[in-house]
Amino acid sequence: MVRLQPDPFLNELTNMFERTTEKGSVWVTLKHSSDKSKVKRNKMKTAGEKIDFKCLIRATDGKKTISTMVGPKDHQRFQSSYATILKARMTALKKRERKDKRKVADSDKKQDKKKQPTKPSN
Repeated sequence: MVRLQPDPFLNELTNMFERTTEKGSVWVTLKHSSDKSKVKRNKMKTAGEKIDFKCLIRATDGKKTISTMVGPKDHQRFQSSYATILKARMTALKKRERKDKRKVADSDKKQDKKKQPTKPSN
């Protein structure tokens, strides 16, 4: 696994998406992390020191894995760049067919009336 700075990570992520356009997938995971061991965090906590949490982002296409750490200061800028990349690369998704709620409700009522048995007349 290769740990990159946020900007090179976004460039490499774009390259991964381009390589897997025809065939393949890219998996991206985000994790809350302090980048310190549990022992160090416990020592810092007992000493009253502030623990600086960051976001660990990993991406893999099955062959290559990359990662980066994003702090609270860079988070907004990184998130907007990341969202732009995702919007540009998710072209293979099918658009969901939306039905008009009123038409669906009317058709359901008509089907319910057809299914109700009629009372025999004696």
